[in-house]
Amino acid sequence: MDLLPKCDANYVPLTPVTFLKRANVVYANRTSVIYEGTRFTWSQTYERCCRLADSLRSLNVGKNDVVSVLAPNIPAVYEMHFAVLMAGAVLNAINTRLDAKSIATILSHSGAKVFFVDYQYVELASEALSFLNGAVPSIIACIDDIDTPTGVRFGQLEYEQLVHRGNPGYTGELVQDEWDPITLNYTSGTTSAPKGVVYSHRGAYLSTLSLILGWEMGNAPVYLWSLPMFHCNGWTFPWGVAARGGTNVCLRSTTAKDVYHNIAEHSVTHMCCAPIVFNILLEAKPHERREITSPVEILTGGAPPPASLLQNIEHLGFHVTHAYGLTEATGPALVCEWQKKWNKLPQQDQAKLKARQGISILTLADADVKDLDTMASVPRDGKTMGEIFLRGSSIMKGYFKDPEATSKAFRNGWFATGDVGVVHPDGYLEIKDRSKDVIISGGENISSVELESVLYRHPSVLEAAVVAIPHPKWGESPCAFISVKKKSNGDTNDTVKESEIIAYCRKNLPRFMVPKRVEFMAELPKTSTGKIQKFQLRALAQNFGVNENLPSKKITGPGQLSASGQVNTQVPGYAQGHEKVHALSRL
Repeated sequence: MDLLPKCDANYVPLTPVTFLKRANVVYANRTSVIYEGTRFTWSQTYERCCRLADSLRSLNVGKNDVVSVLAPNIPAVYEMHFAVLMAGAVLNAINTRLDAKSIATILSHSGAKVFFVDYQYVELASEALSFLNGAVPSIIACIDDIDTPTGVRFGQLEYEQLVHRGNPGYTGELVQDEWDPITLNYTSGTTSAPKGVVYSHRGAYLSTLSLILGWEMGNAPVYLWSLPMFHCNGWTFPWGVAARGGTNVCLRSTTAKDVYHNIAEHSVTHMCCAPIVFNILLEAKPHERREITSPVEILTGGAPPPASLLQNIEHLGFHVTHAYGLTEATGPALVCEWQKKWNKLPQQDQAKLKARQGISILTLADADVKDLDTMASVPRDGKTMGEIFLRGSSIMKGYFKDPEATSKAFRNGWFATGDVGVVHPDGYLEIKDRSKDVIISGGENISSVELESVLYRHPSVLEAAVVAIPHPKWGESPCAFISVKKKSNGDTNDTVKESEIIAYCRKNLPRFMVPKRVEFMAELPKTSTGKIQKFQLRALAQNFGVNENLPSKKITGPGQLSASGQVNTQVPGYAQGHEKVHALSRL
């Protein structure tokens, strides 16, 4: 048997691009994409992807070249999840919530050759490029709104022009090795500098299959894009919806009104989101709500949802499945797979079971909770804590340009998640705490180390420590504990106020990282070796409220570069006033 060789007939490298090609043949006339008044069929989406891929090739974009995009959940970003790969390149979808410096860091580190920018983010992109000192991507293209064009232009090219000038007969570059890179996703702050996580064609393909099977996504789903595609490539669902011949309902803004409207208008069957979106839906005003006539399946991850929140959201007509994962695991790695026997339990008990992180998806060879010192599995008693370890085909290739961090993450044949959890007697995992002091606010990772480094740069700050504070809307938010420098005469400096620290942070950090509360102490509690005892600060923070009555940072709208190079923030067709809600880097 060992003499039977692999050949082109019995071995084809795995890639999610095959899902689009199959959809074009099998589901050609089904609706593939809906965005406002714009609709495409699968045959049209396939042709548009072929055209864009051909245009990218004509611009000398090829294997391992990085194509970055800064845009919300619009048809162009969905198409790039196929077209960029068909050109042989690597897709890098950038978090639109980041500030200009963070975006500049990503563009520089990734070595992006092409940078696509949605008209809404032209001003942000322009600021980011200014930090690169001329070392900008060689190709910059604007994405205008396909449904209501604004006329905004940025860079040398425009997205729709690239689509239309491409060859519809181009079928894409063949994947020679399924281990080739497919996407590059940056973590959003588990360390002071984001890491570039590289996925493979094989990992993306298998993760896609695992999730549509684990979530029991049937044929022809109608999927609402309430989860950003820049988060772990939308948990692989750009490819998963194509595999099931479904319909992608794209959203520029995730507001209660938009979500309810699109669910009712298009008979949405599936959506993903962080628990923060539950609160938005529950708190919607009467005129924003629409009746949900058939159950909507929700896959959620991020800050563990309270059992009471799960109960409340399901009363509206949603059916929730809880997941856990990381950028490094190609999105969800664990899913709380429901068992029929649990249907007989009281609703409160069902909600508690559903709040657990669950069992491994099919792609993983194994998931375990281990004692860090011995690497032995902890008892399945739901009490003994250890670190969560994963291994399997959905785990990343590694960190881009960072072999040391890659080696550290892969330990004795396992990937170390850095999260602490327990295993229940039935084998289901549950997170109990997070190592590395990661704060998850509205699904976004916030590194306390990074925030502390900014606080320490304030001229009056002597010591700083950041922990999580409960937040009624975001789940968790940063709370800063500070001791200030004394005056030259030795007296305490009482002139530094909370509002000053908050304003300082808003000038130096993305909005979601800004502390919601600042507490001043004469001295922060420390161990005998001088290490700040954060567990004491966490205990204090649990009893604090959130101070929202602080100076607000001015929100700038999208920009348009004029002939003089100045930014014109008055963009036709763009309505401000709704803050988009995005989810998850660590799920």
